[in-house]
Amino acid sequence: MVKDLAKWAKEKGVKYFMVSYTDLFGGQRAKLVPTQAINDMAVDGAGFAGFATWLDLTPAHPDMMAVPDPSSVIQLPWKKEVAWLASNCVMEEQPVAQAPRNVLRRLVDEAAKEGLRVKTGVEPEFFLLTPEGDKIADPYDSAEKPCYDQQAMMRQYDCISEVCDYMLELGWEAYQNDHEDATGQYEMNWKYDDVLQTADKHSFFKFMMKSVAEKHGLRATFMPKPFKGLTGSGCHAHISVWSLDGKTNAFADKSKELGLSDQGRNFLGGIMKHASALAAICNPTVNSYKRINAPRTSSGATWAPNSVTWTGNNRTHMVRVPGPGRFELRLPDGAANPYLMQAVILAAGLDGVRTKADPGKRHDIDMYQMGHTVKNAPKLPLNLLDALREYDKDKTLKSMMGDEFSSAFLKLKHKEWNSYCSHFSKWETETTLDI
Repeated sequence: MVKDLAKWAKEKGVKYFMVSYTDLFGGQRAKLVPTQAINDMAVDGAGFAGFATWLDLTPAHPDMMAVPDPSSVIQLPWKKEVAWLASNCVMEEQPVAQAPRNVLRRLVDEAAKEGLRVKTGVEPEFFLLTPEGDKIADPYDSAEKPCYDQQAMMRQYDCISEVCDYMLELGWEAYQNDHEDATGQYEMNWKYDDVLQTADKHSFFKFMMKSVAEKHGLRATFMPKPFKGLTGSGCHAHISVWSLDGKTNAFADKSKELGLSDQGRNFLGGIMKHASALAAICNPTVNSYKRINAPRTSSGATWAPNSVTWTGNNRTHMVRVPGPGRFELRLPDGAANPYLMQAVILAAGLDGVRTKADPGKRHDIDMYQMGHTVKNAPKLPLNLLDALREYDKDKTLKSMMGDEFSSAFLKLKHKEWNSYCSHFSKWETETTLDI
């Protein structure tokens, strides 16, 4: 734990700190603070006009202070004189309840009161594009089935290996990188951690990946579905729950189905119970629904769910249980807010534990080929508006995420949907001009 940031900076050769917070839409906002001023900022925070970012605030609101969390400090591996700090938003000495990191912190505390310590690992997928963002960066990456393509991976070796080296340097225990199922698409993995630490790392990873890509003349995007016909970018979450000391996996029980304990089944039951509402947070953009409701891609499969089902080690369902003591939620995509994604998983799972929710029947079929045979599984929302309506109807989940947050999120996301609806597209002209 870093206590004296100025002293730490002197030892590390850091000249500036990026005091950063994440808004409701996942945008990372920061002020660059010289080391000489950081200890004061650590107490009082850096001042922001909240209305100027995606938060439901007005120009008349007082300054919103981003108070850095010293435990989150990361020295930028690619620019050692700068360090990054995740921050908690405060206004008039009270936490801003709608701020994503505050939403997650509150739910972590609620889980701890019930003896639960939730850990997650994330699998962020992304594309490497040309700087203009209109096509993939590697013109030779054109295979019909490009997943795990070693030649394509090596052509982007300099960029991918640099980021992996940095994760190893930071102690994240990075363990694999691969070319994913779409041309130009990659995934990088590091070890799971407590949900708040995972969210901080996930947030920093996106910043780092974009920064290093720019350094190499590329553009990294986490957009869920940047290209028609290609597999979209997910951000699967592997979830387990532990005792407060972190030594005992409360989800693991070898005597139970798939090695998942009764408590693990209840947590999963909460995810299944709230799945349609979860989509609003895990799939938060108009573009998100081009991924989870996509037709067959050029590789032969979307690798994304469209129904609320669970299974064993089978990647065609929304949730799979790949081994004892954990499960994988395949719903989230690359646009998911790192903090809200973890928060909504916690909220749904915690409700499942409290109500002893049953996840329902397990299906072990290929959902892409035989999904039509499952008659009682809800379909995931078809678009962002449907997802927002499902979230608004889910009174329990809204309350657990916080009334102030839920109100702000729904207000701003409905505004975004209305903006999309008022946009005129090329498709409309092509299909309607001669009617």
